[in-house]
Amino acid sequence: MNSWHTEFGPFEGVWLNTAHQGALPRAAVAAAHEALSWKIAPSRLADDSFERVPGRLRQAISRLLNVPADEVILGNSTSYGLHVIANGIRWNPGDEVMVVDGDFPATVYPWLRLRERGVTVRLIRPRGAVIEADDVAANLTPATRLFCTTWVNSFTGHAADLDAVGEVCRARGVLFIVNATQALGARPIDAAGAPIDAIVGCGHKWLCGPYATGLCWIRPELRDSLDCHQAYWVTMQTGLRLSDMRRYELRDDLGAAAFDVFAAANFNNFMPWTAAIESLLDKGIEAVAAHDQALVTRLIEGLDGDKYTLVSPRGGPARSTLAILSHRDAERNPAIRDRLAADGVIIALREGNLRIAPHLYNTPDDIDRALAALNAA
Repeated sequence: MNSWHTEFGPFEGVWLNTAHQGALPRAAVAAAHEALSWKIAPSRLADDSFERVPGRLRQAISRLLNVPADEVILGNSTSYGLHVIANGIRWNPGDEVMVVDGDFPATVYPWLRLRERGVTVRLIRPRGAVIEADDVAANLTPATRLFCTTWVNSFTGHAADLDAVGEVCRARGVLFIVNATQALGARPIDAAGAPIDAIVGCGHKWLCGPYATGLCWIRPELRDSLDCHQAYWVTMQTGLRLSDMRRYELRDDLGAAAFDVFAAANFNNFMPWTAAIESLLDKGIEAVAAHDQALVTRLIEGLDGDKYTLVSPRGGPARSTLAILSHRDAERNPAIRDRLAADGVIIALREGNLRIAPHLYNTPDDIDRALAALNAA
């Protein structure tokens, strides 16, 4: 067994709710302390930090997604990237956006405002537990311009086949946008090589960063077609000295950085988030994924099948690190969640089901402790 858990904590009990909040590694805590020290004694805050801090984060995200660093957009949430795309596309009346009925709200809301601009937003319901390529193909129309879905569903734990869905969209000339929040940090991805037009995600779950952190990658040909109405002064003056600021020149050479959230230096959040991503990358996302999957396997195999039914996949490529289950008497699920919490085992209750989401800081002993509490309930 690896010793990754020693790089985190101390925890209060057993935290098995990464799908809600990931824990900061100690390297990220140290980076947060450094960022705070710059404000305690502002003389420590060097001018070049305003470019160095977002630049280092951009490099880390580029390695995570396998895309060039200058194609990374820094945000403060998953919603930020989705709004960049929704508000930047030049829509025509009659265009259609397709989303999944039952998806996480963040994946749906940014498109609903487009109805005010004459765009049809249609919710489709998959025939099974997760959207599949056949579902998408059956629902596309000549008016469909964009399809957006999550990679891993927060409520069912099922992972979509991005390659299969993306190939259907690409063949029909439909943009394919992916909310990867519940997967990034727990599953590897080659964004540049996948049939995907954009990926968005947040940093506070499987990427083990602070809240109010987010990322976005948009394939350059789509990004360059977007309307960008913002002109943040620090971004516009990238490369200039702070003593040479009154030039007021709009630049068109900024690429993805032109879409960054304002105040992209964001020391208190972006420095610890960078350290957290770098820590994951040093271990290898594939190795982290293998560790997490071993914990999920241990949980599923140890579950009392007479008491519980599994909502998420038992195995195969659709299985994620979100294990969703229910007591056979579903009305007991809230009490079971509370019972586990009283025993120091923290899981989530979502849409009436129990959700268990282990990550690299968890150990087999954590899973065994959760199983003992679940099976005794």
